[in-house]
This record gives sequence, C-alpha cells and structure tokens, in this order.
Amino acid sequence: MTVVAAYLYRHGQRVRAVSIDERVDCAQDKSEFIWIGVADPTVAEMQTLQRTFGLHPLAVEDAIKANQLPKVDIYGDQLFVVARTAHIEEDAICYGETALFIGHSHIISVRHGSARAHLALRAELEAVPTRLAQGVDYVAHAILDFIVDGYLPIIEGVEEEVLEMEQQMIDHFLGRDDITRIFSLRRQLIRFQRILTPMHEVATKFVKIDLPCIDQEARPYFSDVRDHVRRVQTMVDDLREVLNSVFESSNLLEQQRTGQITRQLAAWAAILAVPTAIAGIYGMNFDHMPELKSIYGYPAVLGVITLVCTMLYVRFKKLKWL
Repeated sequence: MTVVAAYLYRHGQRVRAVSIDERVDCAQDKSEFIWIGVADPTVAEMQTLQRTFGLHPLAVEDAIKANQLPKVDIYGDQLFVVARTAHIEEDAICYGETALFIGHSHIISVRHGSARAHLALRAELEAVPTRLAQGVDYVAHAILDFIVDGYLPIIEGVEEEVLEMEQQMIDHFLGRDDITRIFSLRRQLIRFQRILTPMHEVATKFVKIDLPCIDQEARPYFSDVRDHVRRVQTMVDDLREVLNSVFESSNLLEQQRTGQITRQLAAWAAILAVPTAIAGIYGMNFDHMPELKSIYGYPAVLGVITLVCTMLYVRFKKLKWL
C-alpha cells in the first residue's frame, strides 16, 4: 500500500487528483493546497516526494525508518511532525507512526503500522468546506486530533478489564494467569506513558511556539488536542495505581485467608489433642491406673473428653477461630 489519496484543494473543495511527482503552483491563498496521504511508502516514493515538495532529507530519512518518538522539527519554512498511533492487537497495545510534512501549500501524511486510515477523516473534512478552506494547519490539527482520539477507546478497554480484575480479586483468589496479566498490563501502560509524554509536548509546541505554516488562529484547536492527551495521561496514571492496588490487595486478602485457615487448623488440632492425650495415657498399659477397675471409668473418661472438647470449641467460636 502506497499512495492512498492525493488531491488538490481550493476554497475547501476537492479540485482534482494529483500525482506525487507533479509540481503544482498553488496560489498564495492558503485555501489552495495539496493533501497527500501515503501508507508504508517505498524509499523511491519518498525520494520522489522529497524532490517534488522540497522536503528536508533528514525528515525524509526519519519518515522512512519510522522508529521515532513524537516530535516537531522545523526545516526552514516547513514542519516535520511525528505522532504515534496505537491500536489493540491480540490483547496487547501495538503502535504505529504517522509523519506529517507541512508546508504553506502542502501537507503529506506518511503512515506506518497504523490500523486506522485517514479516508474517513478526509471525507469528514470535505463535508465541511469552510473548515477545510482554512488551510494546512487545520488539516494538521484534524490529523493529530484523529490520532489522539484513537487512544481513548484503548484505555477505556483496559479500564474495563482492570475493573473486572478488581471485582475478581474481591470474590476469590487471583490465579497465576491473572497475576501475569496484571504485570503485562502494567508494562503496556508504562510503555504507553512513554508515548503520551512526548505527544503532550508536541501539542504544547503547537500552542505556545510560533511555528511556520501555523496561524495564530489555529492554536486553540491544538490546545484541545493537548487537553485530550492530558486526559488520557491521567487515565493511564490512575489505571497503573489501580493495578498496583489490585495486586497488593490480592496479597493482603490471600494472607488474611491463609491466616484464617491456619487459625482453624490450630483450633481443631487443640480440640483433637484432648482425646488424643487421654487415650495415649490409658494406652500405656500400667498395672495401677485410676478408674481401670471402676464400673463408671469408661463413661467418665468419655464425659471428660466431651466436656473439655465442647469448652474448647465454644471458646474458639467466640474468638472467631472456627
């Protein structure tokens, strides 16, 4: 998959398709620009884009490697932005990368490993020409907002799983698989936090720093993106705390239940020790022992055993050992 969509826009309307090696002289009006979207491009295609739009070679190299943390680089009058996408794959959070080349009359998105295409976003923007006519900075905001909004369903899914674990921990012991899953989720959330922190910095730069191709009027939109990232960061921090709490509470409950079982075993052992001790004494076969010749010796011993065991049972019951 290479070129997904490439169009020339004027005053918020799609004019025609363009090729990646076509040089188009756009008017000075910011409402006329080219928006190209490519996915997993080849080196040759990126070199073609570099020649056509005058992209910086270092930015092109980063876009090809696709192993960057979120960042904003300035190359003359152009911007190079890297954002990380996220999606769930086999109960694990997987990551992709979207690089943006932003010029006054062009915006090029390069996606690697992203599970969500921008076709729906493009159609949504085309449905509102007044917004699309505002230029590439508003398109850049829409793409970043689209990426960040994809984080929330992932965290909400993890949150549901964590809450189920919390309830399961209260109901019964957590098994080995549950403990393994807790540590797996903790590792994934820690890694996710490493993505969210630079993403927050990227959004902050769009809000607070004068950047080429970004108008002053567009800054409040990027502030909204920053707020969304901060919200996800807060949720991730809370989930990490809940996971720690679930693990620690599970250990405490297990210790409590183990102590309760130990007390029960100790209580029953104490009760059974009475008949065992008496039976052991009378099993020593001495010639002169009390009650051996008595008619009531046997029932008297059984009565003593029953009385002492009953008293011990009542006492342990009051102590809630039984």
